[in-house]
Amino acid sequence: MRADFYLIGKPRFREEPLLLVCELARKASDAGIATLVLARDAAQAEQLDDLLWSFDPDAFIPHQIAGAGEDEEEAVVLIAAPEHDPALRPLVVNLRDAAVEGEFDRVLEVVPADPSARDPLRERWKQYKARGFELKKYDM
Repeated sequence: MRADFYLIGKPRFREEPLLLVCELARKASDAGIATLVLARDAAQAEQLDDLLWSFDPDAFIPHQIAGAGEDEEEAVVLIAAPEHDPALRPLVVNLRDAAVEGEFDRVLEVVPADPSARDPLRERWKQYKARGFELKKYDM
């Protein structure tokens, strides 16, 4: 298993961190990798849903919010607010405050630009390392 940490630094992503999530979702969708995005709350799930439709007029990313319909398995990207507990997928994008538990191939952690918000993610790095994950860091 692998955990990739994406450290936001570029102005584009500082202003709208969910754009990075859209870019990650597009790459996964283009590769045909079933992806689960764990949103912090329902409002963030809705915001990401809207952004996935509009961030790039040339991109179509099949996505859906968990609990919004019966064909969740068909959506390459499934967005889940905490009140929904869908099965994990091979790729998980984690926007929540805790490390992801369970079975998956890879987790992507988006690290905010705000230095005070990075401490919990340092702890998460240690948690994944203790679980034997291969760890990588990317400056975005």
